[in-house]
Amino acid sequence: MVMASKLIGVIGAGMCDDSIATIAENVGREIAKRGAILICGGLGGVMQAAARGANKEGGTTIGILPGSRREDANPYIDIAILSAMGHARNAIIAQSSDALIAVNGEYGTLSEIALSLKMGKTVVVLESKWKIDGVIVAKDAREAVEIVFGKISVR
Repeated sequence: MVMASKLIGVIGAGMCDDSIATIAENVGREIAKRGAILICGGLGGVMQAAARGANKEGGTTIGILPGSRREDANPYIDIAILSAMGHARNAIIAQSSDALIAVNGEYGTLSEIALSLKMGKTVVVLESKWKIDGVIVAKDAREAVEIVFGKISVR
């Protein structure tokens, strides 16, 4: 029997500054170092930075795109899934992830956090603008990934 890889969602805004991109890239690296697959929305900003980090460590990335054009995926996405669902794709990302890490973010990220919590998923946040009951706050990328793996390994 082959053990399936864990899918770790990384969520965040489609545009971000360099400091947030660095955090997201470090999250992607840490996920890949542990042999998990990174799943995200497949576009720019936090999604691209996290996928780039995973890619640099030889990890696999999946992007659930909002539209119907594969070429809209950022260059670090290995598997682009076309949803043609716009923001509704957030539900697919939440449901498909074993646990999620939110890096900063905007309202789309907030919706992914809410959906994930509603589905009973572990959500760890870095640099969040919101105080949300049910999430776990981490101080850095390594701690965020350690928390996620600690939670999903006990399931």
